[in-house]
Amino acid sequence: MLVRGISTVALLVCSNIFMTLAWYGHIAFKSKLERYGMLAIILVSWGVALLEYCFQVPANRIGSAEFGGPFTLWHLKVIQEVVSLVVFSLFMAIFMHEGLKWNHYIGFLCLVLAVYFIFRK
Repeated sequence: MLVRGISTVALLVCSNIFMTLAWYGHIAFKSKLERYGMLAIILVSWGVALLEYCFQVPANRIGSAEFGGPFTLWHLKVIQEVVSLVVFSLFMAIFMHEGLKWNHYIGFLCLVLAVYFIFRK
């Protein structure tokens, strides 16, 4: 069960890296992509999003209690959101050079509370 849980989270991290690049990479790398036009940027984003799903779908199947994993769908959704915001925060710091502000920390505290309440029996 532990291996399935760790595998699920690791796959969600990979998935969210690709998701963040698909959704926001064209903004972070705009100077390199400007000459290609909107249609090309959309197609590249779709290609990156396909990679996202190649990790997301197995993560949910491995982790889901419906398939013998340790997590309910509620658990998977909350884990996904927490991973998503952690990956997005790193993306913002590394590629957009924007740090976290006090309100971001408060929002993360709310997420920690969400995790606590969702996983509480």
